[in-house]
Amino acid sequence: MHYPLFIRIQSMILMSSSVIFPFYLLLVRQIGDSYAQFGLAYGLFTLTSAFAYLGIGRLSDRFGDRLLLMIHTFGMALILLYVPIVTEISHVYLIQIIMGVLGALQKNTEKTVLARQDMAPTTIGRTVGHYHFKTSLWSALGIIAAGYLIDFLTIGSLFYLISACYFYVTLRLWFSRPRPLKK
Repeated sequence: MHYPLFIRIQSMILMSSSVIFPFYLLLVRQIGDSYAQFGLAYGLFTLTSAFAYLGIGRLSDRFGDRLLLMIHTFGMALILLYVPIVTEISHVYLIQIIMGVLGALQKNTEKTVLARQDMAPTTIGRTVGHYHFKTSLWSALGIIAAGYLIDFLTIGSLFYLISACYFYVTLRLWFSRPRPLKK
């Protein structure tokens, strides 16, 4: 994967996840009966991620970062289509488990792509800093825009819009030629 493509894709992924996160919290909280259910839902996400990392590291080395990012973006696109129609807490738990695996795919791949960069030891910090600046900037702009959009759309519409963003990223990855990762 070419580094500029990686930056664009990660910016869209992080912007998309940042946009839906506060609204997802609202939906999850409305479905559950207690803070215990809410805590269990997020605990399942984190626990699933922890165990998923054990295998994802090996998969990344075996199949490559591009494929794992495609699985992440396609999986997120599909699961976000389901989120607005969830009515049962058991469905939230299932979504949290799936999103735990998908989140682990994204986080692990983000780190492996950066680690595979051919950087001079004196510029590693600067490169990572610029990477986080670019991706965080898009996340912030997405969150601000979502706040205004939600006044005109339903929360469900926002999930469908972000699902379309994830589908776009999947297609962008699918049709990009695999190249060695260089800046």
